[in-house]
Amino acid sequence: MNFLQLTREHGDDDCARLLLGRDKWPDIDMDLAVSTLEGRRRMKKKVPSWYACEAIVYPNRLCTEQCSSEATAVRKAALAGELGARRIADLSGGLGVDAWAFSRVAEAVLYNEMNPALARAARDNFAALGAGNIQVRNAEITPVTLGEVLGDFRPDLLYLDPARRAADGRKLFRLEDCSPPVLPLLPALLAAAPRVLLKLSPMADITLLARALGCVREVLVVGAEGECKELLFLLEAGYAGEYAIRVSDGGAEFCFTPSGEAEAIPRSPDGPGALGGLLYEPGRALAKAGAFKLLSSRFGLRKAGRSTQLYFADSEDVTLAGLGKYFRIDSVLPMGNAAFRTLRKDCPQAEVTARNLPLTSEALRRKIGCASGAAVHIFGLRIDFENGTSVNYLLKTLRSSGPGR
Repeated sequence: MNFLQLTREHGDDDCARLLLGRDKWPDIDMDLAVSTLEGRRRMKKKVPSWYACEAIVYPNRLCTEQCSSEATAVRKAALAGELGARRIADLSGGLGVDAWAFSRVAEAVLYNEMNPALARAARDNFAALGAGNIQVRNAEITPVTLGEVLGDFRPDLLYLDPARRAADGRKLFRLEDCSPPVLPLLPALLAAAPRVLLKLSPMADITLLARALGCVREVLVVGAEGECKELLFLLEAGYAGEYAIRVSDGGAEFCFTPSGEAEAIPRSPDGPGALGGLLYEPGRALAKAGAFKLLSSRFGLRKAGRSTQLYFADSEDVTLAGLGKYFRIDSVLPMGNAAFRTLRKDCPQAEVTARNLPLTSEALRRKIGCASGAAVHIFGLRIDFENGTSVNYLLKTLRSSGPGR
C-alpha cells in the first residue's frame, strides 16, 4: 500500500488509531498521512477544488486552518485580473491556495514560503493540480533578500499575507507585530512592483492602517458566510489620492470613499408610523467598511439611530440583500412590561438582539422570557426620530432575505 492508497482507503478512520497502528505501514510517513487526512476533512468545504484532488498533501494542521478559502482566494485573483496583472509574486505562500488562484488568471506566478516543509508540499501540490505556471521559492523575505528571491521574475503585482499570530497563538492586529514586518519592507516592495496587495487582520482599523501605509488606492473588505473574512489593501507606488473602500460579499459589491461617508446626511424616521415595512441589518463585511450614513442617503433608508446601525426600508434592494439581511417587521411595540408580556405569549421561541440599549441581548431575552430558535427575530433598539426625540422599541420581525437565509 502506498501513501495515496492509504489516505484514500482510510479517509474516515480515527486518526489517533492510525497513528497508534503506524507499525502496519513502516514505509509510509504516518504523521504526514494523518495530517493530510485531517486537512482533507477541513478542505472539503473550505477549498472544494483541492479536496477533489486526492494527491494533495497537507503537512500540518495550521496550514489548512490559516489558508484562504476558495471563495476569498478566487476574489483576490479576480482583483488581480481587474488590474491586468500578468505576473504575480506571492511572497508568503503558506499552503498555496492564493498562488493557485492567481495562477488561473496570470501568465506566471512566483510562490515563496519560508517554511521548507510547506514549500516542498506546495511544489508537489501545484503539480497535482496542473498549475504548471507557478515557480516555487523557499526563503525568508527581508528588504535585503527580496531581490534575490524575485531574481529575474518581474512582477506586476506583489501579494503579501504576513503572519499575524504570536508564538503563544495570540492573534495580532498591529502592522509592527506582523511577520515579516510590513513597514520596513514596504519601500522594497514598492520598488520591486508597481502595485502591492496586503492582506491584513480583519479586526484592524481601516483608517489607521491606511494612514500608516500611505499610497493606498483601494481597500477591499471581503465577506463570506456571514463573516468579514479578509481586509485587503491595494498600494500603488506614488499614489497620493483618496482611497476607495469596496465591500465584496457573495457576488454583491458596494463602493464608496471615506469623504463620501463623512459628507453623507442620513435620513431618520419621522415618527412611529415610519417604522413599518422592512428592517435592514448590514452584514459584518459591510459593517466593517463603515458606510453607515451613506447606506441611508444612497439607498433611501431610514437610519434607526445615530449609534444604531439598523435601517428601515420600504422595499428590498438587490445589492444590499447580498451584503446584509432584510427582516419583515411584524409588529412594533414601545419597550416596557406590556410589550414583554405580549411577546412572551406570542413568541415562546425567538432570536433576540439588543442595539444601543443599556442591556445585553441575553438580558433582553430573559426579560421577554423566550427560548432561542424559530424564524422570529426580536430587535430591541433605541430609535432617534427626526424631531430629536428618542424612544426604545421592541420589533418583532421575520427573516426576509440575505446571506445565509
